Amino acid sequence: MPHDMIRTSREGEIALVTIDRPAKRNAMDLPMWIALAEAMEAASADDTLRCVVIRGAGEDAFSAGADITAFERERGTPEREEVYGRELSRSFQSIRRCRHPVVAACRGWTMGGGCGIATMSDFRIGGPGTRMGIPARNLSLFYHPGELDPLMQSVGYAVTCELLIEGRVFTGEEAFQKGLLSRLVPDEAVKDEAMAMAQRIAQGAPLSNRFHKAMLQKLRGELPLTADDHARLGDFAYTEDFREATRAFIEKRKPVWRGR
Repeated sequence: MPHDMIRTSREGEIALVTIDRPAKRNAMDLPMWIALAEAMEAASADDTLRCVVIRGAGEDAFSAGADITAFERERGTPEREEVYGRELSRSFQSIRRCRHPVVAACRGWTMGGGCGIATMSDFRIGGPGTRMGIPARNLSLFYHPGELDPLMQSVGYAVTCELLIEGRVFTGEEAFQKGLLSRLVPDEAVKDEAMAMAQRIAQGAPLSNRFHKAMLQKLRGELPLTADDHARLGDFAYTEDFREATRAFIEKRKPVWRGR
């Protein structure tokens, strides 16, 4: 479904997907996740494209991730969680499985689901002012293994633990040193460098690029998950801690954890 906050455009053989909600640091609600998946699936199916660039509107944020203020209406019951989880996973996988190389222009805040969008991309350009983190522990969220896998592939176990368990938020320099960013440029050059990279990619043979991306994905292998692992992924949405964390975020206070 078309969405005015997920805009698509084209420059030659490059598709531009813009998350356009700067007043909320490009935070994503459920309709936006659906629209992002549709935009990426359409781009993947277009044989005339050579590369896709994902960027955030404005200068403050790539994306702050999921819109937490929408959680009470979009999540919290088995039925809603099934829909949200399915569409969130579809959105991430549409980036990861896009046939064309994907470049993320990570200027500013790149947090939570925004960091997920970035790590699903093949290349990530950022600047010193980029901030990358995954505050799942602050909301008592369970991150999907399909979202964790590319993160682990990029930065390894120890750095993934820093992000998820310690709750670190990396500066652009730290993210580059740890492998979370592919390239570090001045903040004002992030979007231009993302386009320059896309143009260089587009100059290569498209069949070769598509083949190598597909083969590299296959070499990662399948995730060793059981049916029980999959069944537990949405359990956090029914916990007291999750409800408390959502209320605390809206009320701008620290949550009180009860471990249940």
